Amino acid sequence: MSNPLIVILGPTAAGKTKLAVALAAQLNGEVISADSRQVFKDMDIGTGKDLNEYQLGDQQIPYHLINIKAAGEKYQVNAFKEDFYEAYQTIRAIDKLPILCGGTGMYIHSVLQNHELTAIPVNEDLRLQLQGFTKEQLSEKLNTYAEDLRKHADYSSAKRLIRAIEIAAYLSQNSLEKIERPEIEPLVIGLYTDVDTRRSKIIERLDHRLKNGLIEEVSALMANGISAEMLIFYGLEYKFIAAYLANEMDFTTLRERLGIAICQFAKRQMTFFRKMEKDGIKINWLLADDPHLKENAIQLIEHKIDLK
Repeated sequence: MSNPLIVILGPTAAGKTKLAVALAAQLNGEVISADSRQVFKDMDIGTGKDLNEYQLGDQQIPYHLINIKAAGEKYQVNAFKEDFYEAYQTIRAIDKLPILCGGTGMYIHSVLQNHELTAIPVNEDLRLQLQGFTKEQLSEKLNTYAEDLRKHADYSSAKRLIRAIEIAAYLSQNSLEKIERPEIEPLVIGLYTDVDTRRSKIIERLDHRLKNGLIEEVSALMANGISAEMLIFYGLEYKFIAAYLANEMDFTTLRERLGIAICQFAKRQMTFFRKMEKDGIKINWLLADDPHLKENAIQLIEHKIDLK
């Protein structure tokens, strides 16, 4: 196989990195992160980088697309796609196996489907005009465009409708340049657990991070000039802890609300992965808690991919 790619996806706290590193160690691979926040420096605990996981005994597993941007910057799916292909070709050039690992479904989807629409730039003026529109109003506006300009639209949320309008508006005035990419042959492995186990793992991990520097990490970011608005943009841990540091809630409320929010986020991740399946992407689901997870994954890979 000339362009193999192993993909490890799943909701937060599923153990994706641990599996990806174990596979990389055994299969002569390197890991490419598919996490929208791990690209930022100084955002370690809140993003769950767990860089110590890339050290297996005396073996350091190489990783890519982690700590490549300064905290305070923005990063979006098309930038990820460009960076992914650069990392992918670097890994293949030394005849190693690329393993894409993460929970940002949109990033993974953009590679597997090679969506050209991710290259369409943000239109801040248009977004400002659409602020305050209801989902129904946004749907009506999107439907004023020709069908071929909105055939890939996702009507499920106001945020996605605004992006769909942005794309339709751009395509009504511009053509989209097609970029030649290597034709990747992926094998996608998804990790799952039952809802109760997932929730338990999320809360346990949150408690560990709160006790081991998560609040101090956010405080340091703010001291270094990262605005509350940017912390809200980074979401979840950064958003809630910024509110806590502004005395908008006490610690008990922080822990409770943040735990609920992360569990809801994990549910949305699973919903997105199911959508990927509906779009034709084959995901081979494995039980994250299976004591033979690594062996099952390797067996699947060796059955599906010629690694010689």
